[in-house]
Amino acid sequence: MNTAPYARIVDEIKARIDAGELKPGDRVPSTRQITQDWGVAMATATKVLTTLRREGLVRAVPGVGTVVRTTEVPAPPVRATRRRMAEAELSREAVVRRAIEIADTEGLRALSMRRVATDLGAATMSLYRYVPGKDELVLLMADACFGDLLLPAAAPPGWRARLEVAARTQWQIYRRHPWLAQVISMTRPQPLENLLLHAEWSISALRELDLPPSTALYFHVAVFGYVRGAAANLEPEAEAERETGLSADEWVETQEAEFNRIVASGAIPAFAELAAQDDFDLDLDMLFELGLRWTLDGMAASIERRDFPR
Repeated sequence: MNTAPYARIVDEIKARIDAGELKPGDRVPSTRQITQDWGVAMATATKVLTTLRREGLVRAVPGVGTVVRTTEVPAPPVRATRRRMAEAELSREAVVRRAIEIADTEGLRALSMRRVATDLGAATMSLYRYVPGKDELVLLMADACFGDLLLPAAAPPGWRARLEVAARTQWQIYRRHPWLAQVISMTRPQPLENLLLHAEWSISALRELDLPPSTALYFHVAVFGYVRGAAANLEPEAEAERETGLSADEWVETQEAEFNRIVASGAIPAFAELAAQDDFDLDLDMLFELGLRWTLDGMAASIERRDFPR
């Protein structure tokens, strides 16, 4: 048996899994718990979870932690008759919905026409009757996501309230679908009907202020771009958690020694003073709300001064 500290811990956790003490779906000790229970450094704890993941014993579940992997029995090959039945039930909606489920749970990198076809029990080529290719499929997915959470039929009074509703609705959509922000382009806007309804909602509210058309569009794009930019952090974080098995807080702990080294150098005294308080916990939802408020405050001041290009 390997006597390295991380290997001994791996063996102990394996024994707990083999004995049924840790069942499929149960959380295994986190990096923080490993450092406390076994008295090892954070780097060692991280190596423990990485080793278990590479051996296929555990997997990272975003928002939950690292859990014992469920043993999956390989599905039997899809016979021709069953495949024909599956293909008879295919539709563009079925293809798009399954693709969204894959991207939501495993990330956009896991998506392929072959993967969608396999999940639907159909031949890959049969999907092309409904979707020209993966690029087009991704756009259909994006449009469907924006269509699933509609703006209210009755708009609240006031331009600011309407832009807040639009921004918060978009944030909820990105939260449900972390991969979506990387699909939506600011410089090459896609002609997606459900996405354009958001533009219509905001621009119509701003036009009531008798703004120049280009100014109304810039204001809309500024808010839309802010929300998309905030949401751009969601998929990389989900991907990092899937790959490492570490939450954001757990990952920060693995970097503590390097942060302390830089702080001790005296090069960043303002940051060091804040870090010493040890009471800051980054909350993306709070960050979104603060940024939205400050963005709209700036717009309100500009509108009041009529300070914008004509």
